[in-house]
Amino acid sequence: MISERHGLREVDYYTDRLREMLPELQKKYPIKYLGVFGSYISNEQTLQSDLDILVEFSDSISLLQYARLELELSDALGVKIDLVSKTALKPRIGKHILAEVVQI
Repeated sequence: MISERHGLREVDYYTDRLREMLPELQKKYPIKYLGVFGSYISNEQTLQSDLDILVEFSDSISLLQYARLELELSDALGVKIDLVSKTALKPRIGKHILAEVVQI
């Protein structure tokens, strides 16, 4: 499903916004890596799809900080976010995610 937002493919809009936001996010959270994967990358998103974001931290964070980051991203991008920690990936599915992820 090709849909556009602000003249861009939706995934391009979201990756551009994340690139703009990353320096400020890194001031608040120890983000080492950020990437987008899932239905938006394969252009199979629907109106009910969330935006899958893969994150890796350079230092540990609390569950509350993790939830805050997910909410902050969702509010800023205007879409539900599924924030997935790189360290929590199961080997089998992790290979597929890492093969398709678009790094920010």
